[in-house]
Amino acid sequence: MADTVVWGLIGASTIAREWMVDSIRKHPSGKVKAIVSSDLDRAKAFASDKAIAASYASVESMLADPEITAVYISTTNERHVPDALAAIEAGKHVLCEKPLALEIADAQKIVDAAQDKGVVLATNHHLRNMESHRAIKSLIDQGAIGNVNSIRVFHAGELPDSLKTWRLHDKAAGGGVIYDITVHNGDLLRFYLGANPIRIAAIAATSGAGPKRIEDSVMSVWEFPGDILVQCHDSFVVGHGPRGVEVHGSKGSILGIDVMSQAPGGRVILRTKDGDREIPLELKVTYDRGISDFIAAIQNSGKPSSSGDDGVWSLKLAKAVAESAATGRTISIEQT
Repeated sequence: MADTVVWGLIGASTIAREWMVDSIRKHPSGKVKAIVSSDLDRAKAFASDKAIAASYASVESMLADPEITAVYISTTNERHVPDALAAIEAGKHVLCEKPLALEIADAQKIVDAAQDKGVVLATNHHLRNMESHRAIKSLIDQGAIGNVNSIRVFHAGELPDSLKTWRLHDKAAGGGVIYDITVHNGDLLRFYLGANPIRIAAIAATSGAGPKRIEDSVMSVWEFPGDILVQCHDSFVVGHGPRGVEVHGSKGSILGIDVMSQAPGGRVILRTKDGDREIPLELKVTYDRGISDFIAAIQNSGKPSSSGDDGVWSLKLAKAVAESAATGRTISIEQT
């Protein structure tokens, strides 16, 4: 079909295996043709498991296939820049995992390259596509709790054993909780409030068994315009706590219970003077919407859920948290 979007996967990752391949294939225009990994045996095993036709050991070899029109990048964080730039130069549309890069200038370079080449670029920030968070944003926008004055985000869980690799042990690859978890908070808060924070202060620690130079827990306070204060707790070492959000306003509160995950689920409760009201949720796979919006952008009938610019901003905010934790200073956020 002429409108088929043929995908190549850059990175034989867990998220690609568990979520993205299926979400691409659910879309009527989606087809997964190829997978590339620096370890060819890993690529072949992935391809066999997911019934993908082609496997490669180099990005350049896969990008040479003219049938491939889009790539999904889920390599380690330090690989996002060269992989994305190579794909853009080859004329492919790019859906890239967060963070887009480890430096703001590099993330902006990806955005500029995509704009110059005329291809679609999106950041795979999945939380803004979850039905729970969309319901929370809708309640905020409707004024259901009046004027928002504070938010608590508790995005603290236990890193599965299968992921206790570079995230805990390789700082050069972008390891640590800030670039894995806090970066998502930055995107979600911007989605909720439609604004960027003014300043951020943070303290980080290594609470588990990882190297002391790589943080696995961080707490931060963010100030948004309108005197809105936000508290974030992000961690790899909280095995049994709830993961959710609380949004408090002048007329009530919104409780998002067990909503900081990849899988559909969780609850949203509106609490006001009239009591508690649970908001009905349609439990959809969050990545399905991300793929649908991305393909719509390719087909000139929509825009990505989370753009390249959104990816630059979420990185900028994560780096502010990291800088504050490293220096003990409160970091002011430039609004440009």
